Amino acid sequence: MAKCAICDKGAHFGIAVSHSHRRSNKMWKSNVKSVKVKVNGAARKMYVCTSCLRSGKVERA
Repeated sequence: MAKCAICDKGAHFGIAVSHSHRRSNKMWKSNVKSVKVKVNGAARKMYVCTSCLRSGKVERA
């Protein structure tokens, strides 16, 4: 699973509990996209989460 290059946000793991209280492993995936980003004036492909994209922490190429 990819991690955000800006904030290191990745997948979260835990236990899903059903109505009858049966427990199973669960993975919550973060919304990480592969986008072209300007880095030192050059375009580079990175994995960035959508919250970093919306907040303006990166500039798209």
